Amino acid sequence: QVHLVESGGGLVQAGGSLRLSCAASGGTFSNYAMGWFRQAPGKERAFVATINWSGGTTYYADSVKGRFTISRDNAKNTVYLQMNSLKPEDTAVYYCAAGRTIATVKNGSWGQGTQVTVSS
Repeated sequence: QVHLVESGGGLVQAGGSLRLSCAASGGTFSNYAMGWFRQAPGKERAFVATINWSGGTTYYADSVKGRFTISRDNAKNTVYLQMNSLKPEDTAVYYCAAGRTIATVKNGSWGQGTQVTVSS
């Protein structure tokens, strides 16, 4: 089972950018599809983006499409989430997850999360 550690969260003003990283260990990273999810206060955890093992296929939630980009570096066992044009409604704890397929990412391994706060 792969172990995941997120980093890169913080406080940013609306319109700003952040890049989240998720480092994986304990498994063959290129065997896994990866995803980012987020949970805002008082809300359920929600899908943000996923990427397949090679990076050739990505999916995004409508709310982040055109602003966020998911990518991966299999040589570094790391998946990234570049977040641009941030909005206060993007404030949440962001989690990365790993699964055998894009469809099963949410049922796989999870990191501990990193807080992103966007001020207006």
